[in-house]
Amino acid sequence: MVVAGDFKNGVTFEMDGNVLQVLEFQHVKPGKGAAFVRTKLRNVITGAVVEKTFNPTDKFENAYVERKDMQYLYSDGDLYYFMDMETYEQLPIGEDKLSDNFKFVKENMMCKVISYKGNVFGVEPPMFVELEVTDTEPGFKGDTATGASKPATLETGAQIKVPLFINIGDVLRIDTRTGEYLERA
Repeated sequence: MVVAGDFKNGVTFEMDGNVLQVLEFQHVKPGKGAAFVRTKLRNVITGAVVEKTFNPTDKFENAYVERKDMQYLYSDGDLYYFMDMETYEQLPIGEDKLSDNFKFVKENMMCKVISYKGNVFGVEPPMFVELEVTDTEPGFKGDTATGASKPATLETGAQIKVPLFINIGDVLRIDTRTGEYLERA
């Protein structure tokens, strides 16, 4: 059991049949009236974010969300196959369970498959990946205005903005959370 007065960022609990994760919390003690806990919660299955207030004595069941490292193997239509590296079992996951930043994942990369009571509801790619540039326009000498960038296509098909000095064949380090170019690898 978790008590609302003991909420911390990242705590997951069950409420009304939903699994919620605390994103932010604040204990409020007004001059008049009883204290309360103001929170920002994310439904871990749907991704919806809501703000809610609780009495500090409210109790909820803990929810254990499993994050398991699995290797991405291949895609077949709208199914993506992942392999458990301990049991070598393959797990097909539907395209609807993948996040937008999955476009930076290539075959044989390790990802975190997130499930609750055996039901997979998401896949987290690694935070940083190294990918090769397969298509971009050449940068021109002297065309170095502050912060100038151009579009580039990576080996996974994802498109990002890169500085003008990047060429086809360069291997780049990408932050998958923001989709931004970090540096040449």
